[in-house]
Amino acid sequence: MERALWIIGLTVFWVAMIALMYRGWRGRARRQADSIGQLPPVPRELGPQVVAPVTGLYVGSTVAPSWQDRIAVGDLGFRAAGEIARYASGILLERDGATPIWIPESSIRAVRTERGLAGKVMTKDGVLVIRWELPTGTEIDTGFRADDKSAYPTWVRSKDNEDSSNATDSGEVEQNGENA
Repeated sequence: MERALWIIGLTVFWVAMIALMYRGWRGRARRQADSIGQLPPVPRELGPQVVAPVTGLYVGSTVAPSWQDRIAVGDLGFRAAGEIARYASGILLERDGATPIWIPESSIRAVRTERGLAGKVMTKDGVLVIRWELPTGTEIDTGFRADDKSAYPTWVRSKDNEDSSNATDSGEVEQNGENA
């Protein structure tokens, strides 16, 4: 009998903890809703492709400059397999089971590699991170872990060629206590 009470008590405790985590996630989404707002819609014409599509895992998006402040609004906080491609007018991140993310070229602030983002920690330069500005003016970092990491230099170089003031060079991006 005592054992059954322990099992029931632990089960109730476990359910309560899951409910509190869910409540916290919803509260985070409510607090972030105004600063995140609506994402830019994917345009009908993307223009010529600048960087070939790469498959991998959408890691998540965080409020810049905090690499662990995951965005909970909409489906931005959920990981998903996907494909990222760069066009003359911006970057398209298509995710399986989630809405696509369109990053207009004028919104891109930096394209760099990082050790981790949104709780996903990898080896050095394991995640491709795009810092961009939302229509609300909030800057966010969107992370993508490619299946083929040899494509990262092309992504980083393509932004550096267009804008030599990359965030890494300016020292404005800091992660894990060191410049990225």
